Amino acid sequence: MVFRFILFAFSLILLSSCAEKDEVNIYSSRHYDTDMQLYDNFTEQTGIHINLIEGTSDELIERIRNEGINSPADIVITVDAGRLWRAREAGILQQHESEYLDSVIKPELRDTEGYWVGLSERVRGIIYNRERVNSDDLKGYWELAEPEWEGRVCVRSSNNIYNQSLVASLIESRGEEAVEEWAAGLVNNFARSPQGGDTDQIKAVAAGLCDVALANHYYLARLVQSTQQQDREVAEKVGIYFPASEFGGVHVNISGAGIAANSPNRENAIQFLEYLATEDAQLLFAVGNNEFPALDNVEIPGVLGEFGEYESDAVNVASYGTNNPAAIRLMDRVGWR
Repeated sequence: MVFRFILFAFSLILLSSCAEKDEVNIYSSRHYDTDMQLYDNFTEQTGIHINLIEGTSDELIERIRNEGINSPADIVITVDAGRLWRAREAGILQQHESEYLDSVIKPELRDTEGYWVGLSERVRGIIYNRERVNSDDLKGYWELAEPEWEGRVCVRSSNNIYNQSLVASLIESRGEEAVEEWAAGLVNNFARSPQGGDTDQIKAVAAGLCDVALANHYYLARLVQSTQQQDREVAEKVGIYFPASEFGGVHVNISGAGIAANSPNRENAIQFLEYLATEDAQLLFAVGNNEFPALDNVEIPGVLGEFGEYESDAVNVASYGTNNPAAIRLMDRVGWR
């Protein structure tokens, strides 16, 4: 009888172990149809079922912290390197230890100690009004603080993580003192009080409320491809400029992911991350959600290809997190609300 009980218990353990092999639990702050296609393709290729929990980055971080060592989370996916840094600081990530990921993802797009990796690139371009601005006159973010742009610049609020990460990146490359002087000049050049999202900045430029604005590239790509004529008309009135390396290069942010600290399906989690860094998955990021691939060997199709090539500022995206507190304080000091 004892032997039978032990055998039964051992069988349950084996069944439990086998169950772990066919699922991965993803906590994601991304809400795109493309991601569902990525999940379906992964399951089709591997047989590993995906369980999805969605929420904001802050909600997911807090949830995993509260779940503690019993958290079912295997993968944490979010946008912006600053948020990935917050996840690591919260202690909810572990090192992936994948040689494949380290070999295909550029060093500047991943955590220096392997806690997370970037899986797509999000480029913060300068949107300009085609009738009022000659793209040949554009240089870099730095030059937007010069007097010639007074009253001509639209931006989002300083509460926005994209702007915080841009400032954090500049702090990394230029130093806090110089960036504070730049930010003060930029604030002086605002055409209006910061308001709205990236799409609102693009529409403001098209409407002539300002001549230039800062926006992530995919917001314009969505307008170009929109089924709504009014959106396409907005897109036709503006262009996007990526600062060249001689002017500091373009600011690149990421969508990225890491393995949860108490992942019950670690091997599946690694397999999933490695899948997202394959050419097929990277192409889906580009075609489905207009994000530039994190891999260099992926051909960029459609509207992204039409935007042209860009030269990154080569700043490690991890600095967006480490410099985030300084960036927020700096923006507050110069009156960027």
